[in-house]
Amino acid sequence: MIKYFDSFYGGHVSSDNLGFSGIPVDLRRETDHHLAQIFDYTLEIAKIMDSTGFDTLWLSEHHFQREGFGGIPNTLLLSIYLAQKTKDLNFGGWFNIVPIWHPLRIAEDFASADIITKGRIKFGIGRGYIAREVETLGSPLLDKEANRELFEEQLKQPNQIESHMNINLLNDKMNKVTRKDLIDFKEAKSI
Repeated sequence: MIKYFDSFYGGHVSSDNLGFSGIPVDLRRETDHHLAQIFDYTLEIAKIMDSTGFDTLWLSEHHFQREGFGGIPNTLLLSIYLAQKTKDLNFGGWFNIVPIWHPLRIAEDFASADIITKGRIKFGIGRGYIAREVETLGSPLLDKEANRELFEEQLKQPNQIESHMNINLLNDKMNKVTRKDLIDFKEAKSI
């Protein structure tokens, strides 16, 4: 029996010039004002999902998308905001682009967000697939092997210090840092 329903929103804005007679995607340049509507639209989606019993709204991290597709550069920041405006809905990053984050920073940020939202944050990861996002932010993507090596190395780093911090980013189920992990980290630092 299905018990949970999730939905995904990639952060796209509405546009009138779609279809065969519309402006080709690569030539679209939405205004900042139009792109900023993504945040209000995401809030509307979250409120509807919350009121109808959905479990999780998954958001997608994207950067430099002037065409109006993928306009959420920080899913975690938006998730914290949305959690303050909803009651029960969980929020997840689908996906957070690991090669453009420092591995300990992403662990710390997600652990903090999980505490702030009282356990309503889910953690999803990926390597990235759009060169202007990953390469512009200083990580390899066009060199697929270098991207994979960096991704795998970054996944190991939090686990290599697990004995000191008690953080395990590679949880079999959800890849989620918990509030307990952050509390254990604080206690470990005081020893």
